Amino acid sequence: MNNFSNKFRDFPDYILGITEEIWEQRGLGPAMKSYYHPDVIVRTPSGIGSGEPSMTKATLETLHAFPDRVLLGEDVIWSGTPEDGMLSSHRILSQATHLGDGPFGPATGKQLTYRAFADCFAQAGQINDEWLVRDNGAIVRQMGHAPRDWAQQQIDGMDEATRAAPNAFTPQIDRQGPYTGAGNDNPWGAKYADLLERIMRAELSVIPDAWDRACSLEYPGGVSTHGHEAADRFWLGLRAAFPSAHFTLHHVMGRDDDMMSPRAAIRWSLWGRHDGWGIFGAPTGAQIYVMGIAHAEFGPWGLRREYVMFDETAIWMQILSN
Repeated sequence: MNNFSNKFRDFPDYILGITEEIWEQRGLGPAMKSYYHPDVIVRTPSGIGSGEPSMTKATLETLHAFPDRVLLGEDVIWSGTPEDGMLSSHRILSQATHLGDGPFGPATGKQLTYRAFADCFAQAGQINDEWLVRDNGAIVRQMGHAPRDWAQQQIDGMDEATRAAPNAFTPQIDRQGPYTGAGNDNPWGAKYADLLERIMRAELSVIPDAWDRACSLEYPGGVSTHGHEAADRFWLGLRAAFPSAHFTLHHVMGRDDDMMSPRAAIRWSLWGRHDGWGIFGAPTGAQIYVMGIAHAEFGPWGLRREYVMFDETAIWMQILSN
């Protein structure tokens, strides 16, 4: 790969390799400075940050809370070129034990399994733009909390200044980073994008038409389920909670790779009011932003595997703070 270390055979190997080097091999300081641009921009559902030092700080804190964390890279869906830069959508399954005090409170000793999705743009061997969504709903559930209750506890523990400050990522605080692309023109990305747009127009009939009857589904909160009814329940519950929110496709990619199913990766958002009964309870009118990332795999009978991620706790923080 031009402009990248020759120890990586391709871009997925780079993404998987640096993740293991930083987190499991404890490369941390040297690796973070080598693989992340000094002014990298990182967007998460709870806000926006910049700079390698702040990323290193967050990594150290996470490792203190989960020192035995193992990050299993399930897939890397990507686009671009080494010369112009490449964008990866990296799906990670983490296994960890909550052994240290940290952002999730005092150590509980709970063993956890949860996913995170990271969309990363890399140029000249360094990541300089990132969107990261972690399944905090799955984490707090495995610690014995409902996401709504956990979010309320966080709000109750804030001082007035912290409570008054923005506690979520929204379009108003975003800023343009080095990446200005929108994906690639692979037909599988376009197909999944069309399916999601139809669902967001309340055309739920698309699910039995386009999803494999035996589809495997991985949804926020650590939900692992199967079949048309489960897909309908999830997407209907999300759209019903935010029926007037504007749905945006921010990034759409597809891949056809040897020994793998056709795949798609989409970064999307909902921006609007919590004005309906759905998976977030009684409507409150709160202004919310849902940062979402979704992966899909296709087979001979339709969409056969779907992985959707957003942070329930970040949404509840917005709902309860209004």
